[in-house]
Amino acid sequence: MTAIIRAASAHDFLALVPTLAGFRPEHSLLCVVFVGNRTVGVLRHDLPATAEDDDRLVAAVIGTICRIPDVDAIVPIVYTDERFADAGRMPRRDLLELVADRAGHAGFTVRDALCQAADGWCSLLDPDAPATGQPLAILEASAVLREVPEEERLAAVSGAAALPPVDAVRAAAIAAAIAEFRGLPSLEAAVAGLAGDADPVELVESLIARPRRRPVDARRAAWLLHLASRPALRDAMMLQIAFGRMMGELAHDRSGRGDAAGEAAVAREGCGTLHDGAWSGAEPDDALDDVLARLIIGRSMLRPDPARVERGLSVLRESIAHAPEDVRPGSLCIAGWLAWSIGRGSVAGAFLDAALEIEPDHSMANLLEQHIGSGALPEWVFLRPGSEDEHHGAVSGL
Repeated sequence: MTAIIRAASAHDFLALVPTLAGFRPEHSLLCVVFVGNRTVGVLRHDLPATAEDDDRLVAAVIGTICRIPDVDAIVPIVYTDERFADAGRMPRRDLLELVADRAGHAGFTVRDALCQAADGWCSLLDPDAPATGQPLAILEASAVLREVPEEERLAAVSGAAALPPVDAVRAAAIAAAIAEFRGLPSLEAAVAGLAGDADPVELVESLIARPRRRPVDARRAAWLLHLASRPALRDAMMLQIAFGRMMGELAHDRSGRGDAAGEAAVAREGCGTLHDGAWSGAEPDDALDDVLARLIIGRSMLRPDPARVERGLSVLRESIAHAPEDVRPGSLCIAGWLAWSIGRGSVAGAFLDAALEIEPDHSMANLLEQHIGSGALPEWVFLRPGSEDEHHGAVSGL
C-alpha cells in the first residue's frame, strides 16, 4: 500500500486491513504494528486449534513485535468463521484479551483490538458494543475504501498469490518452447534465438531490472520456467531477483558445481531435522557458501530490494499462469521464497501449496513449507525501512 490514508474509526481501519496485508485474512490472528501514526508491518498467525495453545502463540507474537525497531503501538485483529450468535459473545475474545494484556505489559499502546467473525465485527475496547456484534455491511460501505487505488483493492480481494487470466495462444507458445528446450539434441538451436538472454544472469536482469510495460515474450518466459525447474539455477535466480546482479553472478558461480544450495541451506540450517538437501562437491564451510546459505534462510541483515522482488513476482505470476502444470513447481518455489523475503508469509504459503499440489514430493517446496510454516521470519524484516521506501505505505489516525 503506497498512499497515506486516514482511518478515523475502527470500522474504517478494519475495512482497510486486507489492503494493508495484501490479502483477505481468514482464520487468523493479525497484528498491525505502528511507529507513531504509521503502519510498518502486519504479522499473521493461524488461530490456535485450542485455547491451551493461546499462550504459546501470544508469547511468539509479542516476542516478534519486540524485535521490530521503534514500534510503539499495535492493533490485534482476530478473523474467524465462528459466529457471535453461536455463543452470544465475541468469538475468540479470550485470545484477543490475552494479546492486548501482554502487549500492554510489554510497553505497547493497544490502539484497538478487533474481531471480524462470520456474522459481524466488534471492538474489544467498545463498552457499548452489542453482544451480537456490528453488521459486516458497515465495513463494506466504508467511505475510506474509495481512497484505495483500484489495483490494490483487487489484489486484496483476489489474493497476492492469485495468477492472472490465461491466454490460450500464449500458453501454447510457451508450452512449445519448453518442449523444445527439454530436448537436448535441439537445445543449442532452441536457445539461439534468445541471444544474450540465454545466460541466466542476463535473463533475470532483462526481465526484472526495470518496470515492464508489456508481458515477457513467450520464448523468454519459457526459458525462465525451464531454468527454474533446475534446482541449482532456480536458487541462484531466486537470490539474484532479490539481491541484485552481483549476488546472482556469485550464486551462479556456485551453481556451476551442481549444488542445489537452497535445498541444502533450508535443510541444514532452517529445518534442523531434515537432511533432504545436500551440498555436492565440497563441504559448506567456505565464506561464499555461508553467505548464500544465510541469505536463503533469512539469517542476514542484508535486505532484498523490494522493487526488484515485486517485479520478479509480477513476471513469475504471469509466466506460471501460462506454464504447463508439470513445469510450475520450481517457479512457484521462487515466488514463494520472494514473497516470504518481504514479509508475506501467507502469500508464500499459497505459492508453496500450489507447488505441492502438483508435485507432493517436491524437495524444495517441502523444505520451504516447513521452514516458513514454523513461523520463521527473515532477520531483515526487522529492519525498519526508510521513509522513502514506496512499498511501505501508511494508515494513520486510528
